[in-house]
Order: sequence, then C-alpha cells, then structure tokens
Amino acid sequence: MAGKLHNRVASVAGAALAQRKYVAPVEVFTALGWVHPARVEEWRRGRFSPLAKELPVDNTRIAEALECLGSWARANGLSPSDSAYVAGTRDRRDLRFTDDDALDRLCRTHWLAPGLTDKQRARLTERQNKAPDLAVTTAGNAWTCVGCATRGAAGDLHLPDGDGHLCLACADFDHLVFLPAGNAALSRRAKQESTLAVLVLRFNRRRKRHERQGILVEEAALERAEQQCLADEDVRARRRERDAHRRAAQDVEFQAAFAEVVRRLYPGCPAERAQSIAEHAGTRGSGRVGRSAAGRALDEEAVRLAVIASVRHLDTAYDRLLMDGVPRADARERIRADLDRVLEGWAQPSAG
Repeated sequence: MAGKLHNRVASVAGAALAQRKYVAPVEVFTALGWVHPARVEEWRRGRFSPLAKELPVDNTRIAEALECLGSWARANGLSPSDSAYVAGTRDRRDLRFTDDDALDRLCRTHWLAPGLTDKQRARLTERQNKAPDLAVTTAGNAWTCVGCATRGAAGDLHLPDGDGHLCLACADFDHLVFLPAGNAALSRRAKQESTLAVLVLRFNRRRKRHERQGILVEEAALERAEQQCLADEDVRARRRERDAHRRAAQDVEFQAAFAEVVRRLYPGCPAERAQSIAEHAGTRGSGRVGRSAAGRALDEEAVRLAVIASVRHLDTAYDRLLMDGVPRADARERIRADLDRVLEGWAQPSAG
C-alpha cells in the first residue's frame, strides 16, 4: 500500500513541479482526490478549520503521504521552503491543516525546483506566503447579517464571516463601487490604485467552484485607472495582437507534442485521430484534461484519459445511451467492452 501511495504522490508531484516549479502538499492532497479544490478555497478564506476535517484520511495517512512527498522531493533535488498560510479574512489569522503541530509544519513545507536563482526563489516564496484577497460572494439563498440583523435576498453581496454573513455596510465595504470582470488592464490598475479592493465571487454549482465576477474598488481609484487605460490603449492593443500570435504558436506546439504521446502509448491509433484527440483535449479555455496541470505536463495518465474520452464518445454508443436517459455510470458499464476493444487494438502497432 505504501508503494502504491508513493507512486501516486510521485506522479502528481511531478506534474505540479513541471507546471509551477514547486510542489505544495495541499495541492498533492487535491490531486490525490482527498479534498475538492472548492473546499480548499473555502478553507483558505477562513470558512472552517482545520483542513483535515474535509479529508477522508486520518493524520497517520497524511503523514505517510508527506513522507512519500519528502522522499521523492529529496531524490529529485528539490529544496524545502516554509510557507505561511493566512486566511482571507479581515483578521488575517493563521490557518491550520491538522490539530498536530508537527504535522502542520510538514503541510506548510513547499518543495522548490532545483536550479532556481535567488530571485526566482524569493519571488516564489513571496507569492506562496501571500494571503488570499478579501472576497464577498453573491448569496445563493436568503440570509441575515450577523452584524445588524438586516435580511438579505438571494443574489445580494455579503462577506462570509464564520458560519454567518455580514452585509457590505457591516463589513465596511459599502463605500466601494463594483467593476465587472472583462477588462484585465482596467481591473489590475483599479486594484493597484485602490487602498481597499475586494473580489466579488459567485459559486458555480455545476463546476463546484467560485468564479470571479469583478472587484469592489474605491470610486476615485476606478477613475484614475480609466484615465490610465485611455492613455495607452493603442499600445495595449498591439501587445494583445502579439500575445495572441504567440499563444496560437504555443498551442500548435503543445498539441503536436500531445499527439506524439498518444501515438507512443497507442501506436495503432491513426495519426489523424491522434492529432484530433490532441486538438480537442488541448483547446485553450476548454477545461478539458489536456489543459489540466497534468495534461500540460504531458503526464501519461492524463493523455490516456483524453484518449479514453475520445473513444467513449466517438466509437461507442455512449452518447446515445445518455440521450436515452441511461444513468452515466450504467452507460459507461454498457460500453466498456467496446471501449476496451478499441483501446486494445490501438495498443498494437498498425499493420501499415
């Protein structure tokens, strides 16, 4: 069992390192499926503590995973770095992973890639130690402010405060104005200009995560930011055009590399099909497996998942079963033999 856990930890840690140049234990926990990222976000914002309350394993199992991570990291030349975890609350209190101090210290230990310059290490450490931004959320249901007992309706903005909610007045945010998301330059500058800036989030139930709707900033700060954006609008337009060309080239290179891995894992897969799988899985902004951290690192398991998804939808009756109202789990079981037959055929080199 320990060997299996070590292999799983090594796999997810390698993907994280390739993507971010460091590995954080909390991200290993999410990659292992022990905790949903949305719950980690709520923990980071101070909604509950310790994080271990959400994990389906005990402290002993957590310690085993961290031992596996440390062993893998040292073997690959990574160096440890202590990180602070501060809640995204007004009091900026320290967050707890577990109720064990020694285990908590291990959970706060990030592992940095070898070969980083002092400047890169300092930048990574600064970013990791930064507390989450203050954030208000749109209410999903009617609520009552714990500060003034004002009743709020679904859709109103409120600041989560422990198990309750504060209205914007009690949170001292009622003097701020709302800037919708959509203009990155304006949002960035307004946030820089504003003494106090607060994210506005909405929980997406389908994706099970909070999504940014905009920010609350001081009105004078927004006006200054608007003037700055007007002054260099042409320059930013040219930069956006250059960036679009660069991203398009990067996508082509990534998809070609993804298709190569498909063909290596499944030599019998036709070349044009491998390219189609790579293009579909790696479409920018799609949220598919190819755009995940593991997918961008060309992790073999992520590539296999992309191939399986393609075969399931294009080479079996899976989609028709779903349209007929067959439950997802039942539909997958019914087409398993057809799926395995295609994959087994692709696992052998083609005769041509």
